[in-house]
Amino acid sequence: MNFPYPTPLFGVAYYDEYIPFERLHKDFQMMKDAKINVIRIAESTWSTLEPADNQFDFSSIDRVLTMSELYDIKVIVGTPTYAIPAWLAKLHPDILVENQNGQVRYGPRQNMDITNPHYRFYSERVIRTLLHHIKNRPTIIGFQLDNETKHYNTSCERVQIQFVEWIRDRYEQKAADLLLSNRITTSSGYEDIKTKSLELFNHDFGLSYWSNRINSWDEFPDIRGTINASLGAEFEKFKRNLVTEFLCWQADIVEEYRRPEQFTTQNFDFEWRSYSFGLQPMVCQGQAARALTVAGVDIYHPSQNKLSGAEIAFGGAIGRSLARHTRKTLPESAPSSNYLVLETQAQGNPSWLPYPGQLRLQAYSHLSSGSNSVMYWHWHSIHNSFETYWKGILSHDFMPNSVYEEAKRIGSEFTLFGDHLIQLKKTNTVAILLSNESLTGMDYFPIDDGCCYNDIVRWLFDSCYRLNLECDVIYDWELNKNPDFLCDHPYELLFIPALYSASESVLLQIESYVQHGGNAVMTFKSGFSNDVLQVYPAQQPYLLTRCFGLSYNQFTIPDGEYLSLKKDLFSSTECSAFKDRAPLAKTSPSVPPIIPALHWMELLQPETATVWANYSSANWSKYAAITHHEYGKGSATYLGCYFDPDALDCILHRLIKIRHLTSCPYQYPLIIKKGCNQYDHNVYYFLNYSDTSISVSYDYEDGIELCTHTYVKTGQKISLPPWGITIIEQNGVI
Repeated sequence: MNFPYPTPLFGVAYYDEYIPFERLHKDFQMMKDAKINVIRIAESTWSTLEPADNQFDFSSIDRVLTMSELYDIKVIVGTPTYAIPAWLAKLHPDILVENQNGQVRYGPRQNMDITNPHYRFYSERVIRTLLHHIKNRPTIIGFQLDNETKHYNTSCERVQIQFVEWIRDRYEQKAADLLLSNRITTSSGYEDIKTKSLELFNHDFGLSYWSNRINSWDEFPDIRGTINASLGAEFEKFKRNLVTEFLCWQADIVEEYRRPEQFTTQNFDFEWRSYSFGLQPMVCQGQAARALTVAGVDIYHPSQNKLSGAEIAFGGAIGRSLARHTRKTLPESAPSSNYLVLETQAQGNPSWLPYPGQLRLQAYSHLSSGSNSVMYWHWHSIHNSFETYWKGILSHDFMPNSVYEEAKRIGSEFTLFGDHLIQLKKTNTVAILLSNESLTGMDYFPIDDGCCYNDIVRWLFDSCYRLNLECDVIYDWELNKNPDFLCDHPYELLFIPALYSASESVLLQIESYVQHGGNAVMTFKSGFSNDVLQVYPAQQPYLLTRCFGLSYNQFTIPDGEYLSLKKDLFSSTECSAFKDRAPLAKTSPSVPPIIPALHWMELLQPETATVWANYSSANWSKYAAITHHEYGKGSATYLGCYFDPDALDCILHRLIKIRHLTSCPYQYPLIIKKGCNQYDHNVYYFLNYSDTSISVSYDYEDGIELCTHTYVKTGQKISLPPWGITIIEQNGVI
């Protein structure tokens, strides 16, 4: 989508039905004063819009839309399907989702079975009735499908029957293909295909174990009791597909009412650890994005002294990845890597109240990642119920406060030069390969409570972030779909966190990537099992032993184990100099020569690889912990255990140095992001994630500092105040 608006969308979620007294004019005037140009409405309002079965009341929607027209503020309307009304749960109790532990009770949101026919009927009715009612309202620019949709662990009998049909169809097709290729023989047609499909299924999923073998599709047991990780993981994959189907179903309904210039989006969220953390386990978001014309994400993060910007960068990388797969149905259908931030925090929970300057820093951090919007959840703070202490821009007294005043500054700046910040095109040289199947596999075979798949993902991603290596997200299913994906996207550096589950084609594509000049950094727990979690019966990492120049067949949990960096490769002086580039680095100890191995360790046996670190104890000293291998035109670095993030930074710095990769001379807390704007000018963001001032040399082309509208020359010193920003546009004109 070519962004049709002159400046970034700057907005809030607005809930007229939650406000305790009449203040529509006051709210809209305050929003207008803050240059807020868009609001999100309706996604939580089903019981208000349909207070009884087939009795609709759109007066609250009409009030807000009329006010938006009066104040010229755009509107995104959400379908109200993620929170069902009490009357519907009473009328059709089967709508409440049945998960691993039985049927849930009414009360919380997202308590429904998205596959339930009754739920679908009433959802479609309220969507159609609402969209028909508002279809001619001029300020509506787009529609949000549902809200942070997931499968909610639906596991009822109907869903399990669908799952069995899904597997049976796939394996009967597999058996038929083998028959046609003369790789099996049959004399009785379909019955032999049926028998062979069961044989193939039992083999692939290892169901002879503990007598779990299935000899008829009709005897398929309740999946909730399975002890077979392959079968359990396949059910998780199936449930992720249900989310894609559900969103596409809603999108097709909206498509009948959507005007050509209006978009369809969804606010995808992340694995939640009291804030947005990692890859969402319940949705294959890249595939679900095909329901949308514009990708959208919700990003929440720690604040105050814990504000690092890493969650914003990670969420932005996910957002850009989703944009590759959206529907191309708008008039301007050129591929785009841009997305919308549909929710982020203003005040948020009590520990998130931003220090002065942080709200502005966060806003520009979103834009520097490629977002075309910053939208807060929400406008005002709610006075009762579950989210009473999740505060919006305004506090409970509705009065202007420091957050509102800072939002006004952001809005004014977006209005003045926001056209130079939208549609930022980013050409990154680094990517990280993510896998929902590997995430699920490691859930079934966890390392320990302190290290799951997303911990390893963020371990690598955050190190890139600290080193100012802007990073794209790619997915294993993209490599499965396109065997030339890595060739078509020639990243200098590819990070591969815990690729526990991978097809042979993905592993061979990684080898080819390295052989043709790429640089891969792979962690432990990679190249271990196939795409149905069947462990490859060969040396690990499977199909990559030659590429990485090593193999291993033993692993364990560290018990006071350490790893030693090779002194000729990683002198303490070099690491100390790297870590202590004051004033741009926070005070931290230099990387020590001995580093604790944490959570997991593989006993690597190098063959042609260079050892960068050994395990230090007499028990395991003959095994390597970190290796590097020059292979073909590229290189392959293997991290056999988890260790301190500072040491990881040092390892990556070493790799960048010896491979002459694109790098940045500065590191966190100074974050530098860049891209090319819609005027084909490079834009450079300098973001200070610290409470101290930073002075840095501007080493890019002459340009204009957009916030102050002043010239900046190459080599000129830039001063950033605590939590401050500088944005410079190459070839800008005053």
